[in-house]
Amino acid sequence: MLRAVLKLCCGITYPHLRSMAGLQRAGLRRAALAAFGQEITHLQSRGQMVLPAWIPLRWTEKTEPVEQRTAALADEDVFYLKQGEAALIEALKIVESEDGWKLEMAEKNGDVIYSKVLTGNRKVFRLEAELNASPEELHDILFFRIEEIHEWNPSIKRIKVLKHVGRNTMVTHEVSVEMAGNLIGQRDFLNVRYSSKSESRVYFGGAATWMESLPPQPGFVRAEDGPTCIILQPLQDRPDRSRFIWLLNMDIRGWLPQSLVNKALPQAQVDFTKHLRRRLATQHPENKS
Repeated sequence: MLRAVLKLCCGITYPHLRSMAGLQRAGLRRAALAAFGQEITHLQSRGQMVLPAWIPLRWTEKTEPVEQRTAALADEDVFYLKQGEAALIEALKIVESEDGWKLEMAEKNGDVIYSKVLTGNRKVFRLEAELNASPEELHDILFFRIEEIHEWNPSIKRIKVLKHVGRNTMVTHEVSVEMAGNLIGQRDFLNVRYSSKSESRVYFGGAATWMESLPPQPGFVRAEDGPTCIILQPLQDRPDRSRFIWLLNMDIRGWLPQSLVNKALPQAQVDFTKHLRRRLATQHPENKS
C-alpha cells in the first residue's frame, strides 16, 4: 500500500491525474499525502519500520510522539517530514549492513570509499573520512547554511530551500554546474532533507521528492537521490574533530554507461570532501589538512 500511495502522490502511475481540474487534483493529492504519512506512522508503531542496530552509530533520537509533532502541520508538510525520517532510517539500514561492501578507493589522506550493489543492480558508495570540525559545526555548514554550499563547492551552481518544515526538515532544489569535460552533464535535484541529533552525533537523511510547483525543468535531466545519509560523530579523543560517513545513493538518469556512472560518483565524493576541507581551513587556519 505504501508504494502505491507514494506513486499516487507523485502522479507516476496515474497519467489521467494531470488532466483533472487544478482544485480536484490538489484535493486528491492532499488526501494521498495524508494517507502516506499515516501509513509510515502505522509501520513504525507496528515495528515494521525500525531503526538499525549499528551500535557505534546508533540513532536513538528522543522526541515527542509523532502525533504531537504532526498535529499542527498541513498534509503536505507531514508528507515531507515522514519522507525525510523514512529516508534516514532506510539509508542507515544500508550503511550498517555488513555484507557486500568492497573497497572502491583509498586516498593518501586516509579517506576510503566502499561500494555495494543493491537489489536492482544500483551501486551505492560509502565514504569514511575525518574532518577538522565538530559535528555541530558541520551541521551548521551542511544543513542550516546549505544555500551557501555553491560558494565553496564549484560543482554546484545553486541550492535553493523551497520549503521548511520545522527546523529539521526542508525541501531543496539543487542545480549542478555545467562543466567542459564533464561526461555526466548538468543535473538538477529536488530533495527532501532531514536532520536529527542523538547525544553527540548528527544525522542527515535525504531522498528525491515531488513538488507540484516544480516539475522537471526543460534543459535539465532530473537526477534522483536516496535514500542517502550523512553521519557525523566526534572522535573519542578529539571532540573538535569528526568522523564523517556519507552514503551516496544516486540515480543520475539519462542514457549513460553504468561503468561511467560508477566511476564518476565516488570521484564526486572525493571532490566534495576536498572542497569541504578547504572551506573548514578558512575557519581553522591553524588546523589545515
